[in-house]
Amino acid sequence: MPELSPRRRQLVLAICCMSLLIVSLDNTVLNVALPSMQKDLHASLAGMQWTIDAYTLVLASLLMLAGSTADRIGRRKVFMAGLVVFTVGSVLCSLAPNLESLVAFRMIQAVGGSMLNPVAMSIITNTFTDPRERARAIGVWGAVVGISMAAGPLVGGLLVDSVGWRSIFWVNLPVGLAALLLTLRYVPESRAPKARRPDPVGQLLVIALLGSLTYAIIEAPSSGAGKILVFGGIALAALVTLLWYEPRRDEPLIDLRFFRSVPFSGATVVAVSAFAALGGFLFLSTLYLQNVRGLSALDAGLWMLPMAAMTFVCAPLSGRLVGNRGPRLSLLIAGTTMTVSGVLFAAFEAETANVTLVIGYVLFGLGFGFVNAPITNTAVSGMPRAQAGVAAAVASTSRQIGQTLGVAVIGAVLASGVGASSYRDSFVSAARPAWWIIAGCGLAVLVVGGLSSGRWARGTAARTADRLSSPEVKESAGVV
Repeated sequence: MPELSPRRRQLVLAICCMSLLIVSLDNTVLNVALPSMQKDLHASLAGMQWTIDAYTLVLASLLMLAGSTADRIGRRKVFMAGLVVFTVGSVLCSLAPNLESLVAFRMIQAVGGSMLNPVAMSIITNTFTDPRERARAIGVWGAVVGISMAAGPLVGGLLVDSVGWRSIFWVNLPVGLAALLLTLRYVPESRAPKARRPDPVGQLLVIALLGSLTYAIIEAPSSGAGKILVFGGIALAALVTLLWYEPRRDEPLIDLRFFRSVPFSGATVVAVSAFAALGGFLFLSTLYLQNVRGLSALDAGLWMLPMAAMTFVCAPLSGRLVGNRGPRLSLLIAGTTMTVSGVLFAAFEAETANVTLVIGYVLFGLGFGFVNAPITNTAVSGMPRAQAGVAAAVASTSRQIGQTLGVAVIGAVLASGVGASSYRDSFVSAARPAWWIIAGCGLAVLVVGGLSSGRWARGTAARTADRLSSPEVKESAGVV
């Protein structure tokens, strides 16, 4: 990629952030619309889980393929294809006649989404080569997540209450088309110096692992033990085969050598934990505010605004903090506040009083705002730029796996606790174990983030980058 002027770099960042906006906005808007969709489509709790997890599951399965393909054939080309598929998928979702069609169209959306965020992050990584400038750019990237969280519940609530849940997918159309035209005009093409070959066997194993594991978790409350054991066995077999097969390929889908870097491995665990907490938190909050308190979609969005506002404010602060002082402080703040928020709901039933409900939302939003920048920065900064697409895709995959598992596990725990009882009578007690799981995810962010961001850990990142860099593309890869 040619060296761009500062103004052009900022424009490329803005275009990439547009793709993140529609993907992130789609998730937050959808959460607010879940109760309306449930009534209109006559769906069960498991059906609502699938409208979210079908999307995140396909994303998680295809992100690494999209990252390596973009490195091979051109990042701008793949990015533009993703914008087209995602926009078309959004139109189809708005026309879905039933739950089964909606889940299928959400999967089409996800195919496009898989070509957006990791590829956009790879473009940013190769555009902003200075570590401090890159950290600040990633902070802006994280702030867009805050914008989507702030705007999503309000926009979604307004659209659901005034037009209907189908209109939530219309928001993606103008942003997607604008991003497509601007990418064609302003984003230069780039690719890795050495093309990576496809890994179809590895790709199929990833799909089998994630799909069977998610199905086993979501369907556990309503399916027999035999079926759950079968899908759990498939997931285990796929994992073992993947760990055996991938190291034997010269150019694997998942280069397991990445995980020799302690910061990279830590960032992966932190991403899974943080986004599992986010997925479960949004799922529980939406169902409680609308199905238990009886609020409208717009009112529920307003109640979640403190969480979104804190994410919006803290994400750029975290980016600057990571750029100036490294990732540790941001991770410690994130882990502490997310843990305290989960404990408030689990031990003190924070949702039952307005003041504690707001405090819980503020604390979680603060923690989530601080966690995104160190995840992304650590994942891409400790790897050679030639493999930035794959490294960014692993980080993005970890996020989607976390969100998929969060919704699946939290939904399954809630369904088991509620049973045949009404939401209003049993929700708080049924949700208590789920809140403890969310608190545990926050504790994992705190412990793993602290341990994986020390000086000894940075040494493993430098040695890993040295092993991964070929003589033609070898370069310094210090972790910021």
